[in-house]
Amino acid sequence: MKTLIILLSLVIISTQISFGQKRQIVTDTISVDGICEQCKERIEDAAFIKGVKKADWNKTTKKLVIIYDQNKTTLKAIETNIAKAGHDAGEIKALPVDYKKLPSCCAYKDSQVDH
Repeated sequence: MKTLIILLSLVIISTQISFGQKRQIVTDTISVDGICEQCKERIEDAAFIKGVKKADWNKTTKKLVIIYDQNKTTLKAIETNIAKAGHDAGEIKALPVDYKKLPSCCAYKDSQVDH
């Protein structure tokens, strides 16, 4: 009986804690460099870290619309993960080593490539 009371108390406390945290879902738009559908897939996959609810990159506008929970992630963390995938995102630039991993068709910095 004592064990049951302790378990019920823990359940009630944990429920109150989880409901006490307000979700802060926000929508932001950031510029992300890329060229093609392969880029779109890579950018959206890289943006989809813990706390991200939706990521949609438009190859024409080069804008990524991102919906995320501010309690679980930050815009900087999302941009950093995209940059690690080889794409400049917002204020975060991809390192040369990460950019060089992109397929040649996705080389958005290469002025010699005609897209």
